Amino acid sequence: MTTESPAPPEVTPPGDMQTAGAAASKSKRKRVPYLLLLPGGLWLIMFYLIPMIQLAGVSLQEGSFEAGYEFTWAWRNYTDAFAAFGGHFVRSILYAGTATLLALLIGYPLAYGIAFRGGRYRNLLLILVLMPFLTPFLLRTLAWKVILADSGWVVGVLQSIGIIAENGRLLATGWAVVAGITYNFLAFMTLPIYVSLEKIDPSLIEAAQDLYSNPRTAFRKVTLPLSRAGIVAGTLLTLIPASGDFVNAQLLGNPRQLMIGNVIDSRFLRIVDYPTAAALSFTLMVAILLIVIPYVRAVGTEDLVA
Repeated sequence: MTTESPAPPEVTPPGDMQTAGAAASKSKRKRVPYLLLLPGGLWLIMFYLIPMIQLAGVSLQEGSFEAGYEFTWAWRNYTDAFAAFGGHFVRSILYAGTATLLALLIGYPLAYGIAFRGGRYRNLLLILVLMPFLTPFLLRTLAWKVILADSGWVVGVLQSIGIIAENGRLLATGWAVVAGITYNFLAFMTLPIYVSLEKIDPSLIEAAQDLYSNPRTAFRKVTLPLSRAGIVAGTLLTLIPASGDFVNAQLLGNPRQLMIGNVIDSRFLRIVDYPTAAALSFTLMVAILLIVIPYVRAVGTEDLVA
């Protein structure tokens, strides 16, 4: 009687083991970015997406605070809100756009000077740019109320050189609101531009000059295009929050300068008209998107992604 010997165990070739290990390691590496995005994604879902869905539902309700609100697909809340407060929308976009343009005209030379001429004082200059943020937003705006007061030195100087009439004023005007918005959001424009300028290789500018380019042409052909990402980022960081600002209009303007943020604040907290306030909020968001998306597509987003 013969006894069959057991079959020898299969041995995986070393090459196959290495291939399997490499595939497993590659699979783990692919999952790492998603795991890193998970906390931020959950945060956005809980504190942005869900509240936005709830706010959308509120904007389609009818009723009153005393009697209660009922979801009725009341789309007329949007048309009625825009018909009643369309001027506030236009004023908000106009003020925010003007403040963004002024912040760009002030912030770009400031960032350029810090990046290319700051030298050993670069960090100190950056601290000075950020120093206003050490004080509360409300206090900074109240300081502008003092600066632009009728008895202040700014009005006195402008009256003495004839820019403002003897009985003229700056406070409680649209220019005061724009000045306050520009000042409060200037750092949001300056810092992204500084970052993009600081990353430019000086040898590129030197190469342009070696090719007989004058400083103006070198700036237009080399420096400005390479800083485009900072300009776009600074513009968005200034325009979007400035469009919904209401503190500057409240403190530096008068009822004729109120922005849509003031109306939303009043409807939510004082009049307690939640559907109209929610509809105004969504309308403002759509208006900003209609401005921002074509702007980003026209300027280009390659540098923003890189």
